[in-house]
Order: sequence, then structure tokens, then C-alpha cells
Amino acid sequence: METVVLPFVLLANGLGAGVMMNTQLGGFAYLRQLPPDRYVHAHAFYSTRYDPFMPLCIVATLLGAGALAVAENTLPLRLLHGLAALLALATLTVSVVKNVPVNKWVQSLDPQRLPPDFGLRDPRRSWGVWNQLRTWLLTAALAVNCVAVGTRL
Repeated sequence: METVVLPFVLLANGLGAGVMMNTQLGGFAYLRQLPPDRYVHAHAFYSTRYDPFMPLCIVATLLGAGALAVAENTLPLRLLHGLAALLALATLTVSVVKNVPVNKWVQSLDPQRLPPDFGLRDPRRSWGVWNQLRTWLLTAALAVNCVAVGTRL
């Protein structure tokens, strides 16, 4: 099983972590600097481009690493893949609970008619903190999955 699942997990995890890192280093750094109307327009544009790609990468990492944790025959490999699955689950949880609701709210806004209290509700700071956390969680899952590969050698 690991000859099929492990490469798939590494691919999904690596692509997901790479996109998250790109978002953190490039996309969000840009969004943070924009005036509110341009921010809303750009955030709505960006957030629709990652669906369903990112959820699939995260869920594939979670399910694949979970399957490997169950199927492995040594405790160290079970623990490593189990930890990677938990990190992917944490990434998914942060995404669904914290980032996705903001994405949907921003997508619902008209950049030309922002709510009068947008300055008080501007989600950039909070969204950025949660995005940074999920970036590091998914990157940590990739590192743990890579350690598991090294442990096999």
C-alpha cells in the first residue's frame, strides 16, 4: 500500500504546503498593503482560485497519512504518519473554522459599496494570523511525512 499511497501523500502535501507558503509570502503580503476596496476585490479573486484544489490537497494528506499510520508495521512510522495526519486535520480545522468564513464574507462584499464599519471589521489581521498558522501546520505535516520517508531508508 505504501508504494502507492506514500508518493500520493507527499505530492498532495507538498503541493498544498507550497501553495500555502506562496499565499503567506506573496499573496497575503500584497493584500495587506492594498486599500480596502482593492483588497476586497483581490481577496475575493484569490480565494476563489484555490477551490477545490487546496481542500483536496489537505484532505488527501489527511486521509493518506491516516491510512499509512494504520497500515505501517513499525511504531515509529505509525507515529510519524499519525502525527502528519493530525497536523493536516488541524490545518483543515483552521481553514474551515477561521479562514473560509472570512473568504465567503469578503466574496459577498461589493468593493464599491463597503459596509460603513468595514474599517472595524477588516479581516486582514485576523485572517493573516490564521493563514500563517495553517501554513506552518501543513508545512510541518510535510516535514513529518518526509522524516517518515527517511526512516524507511
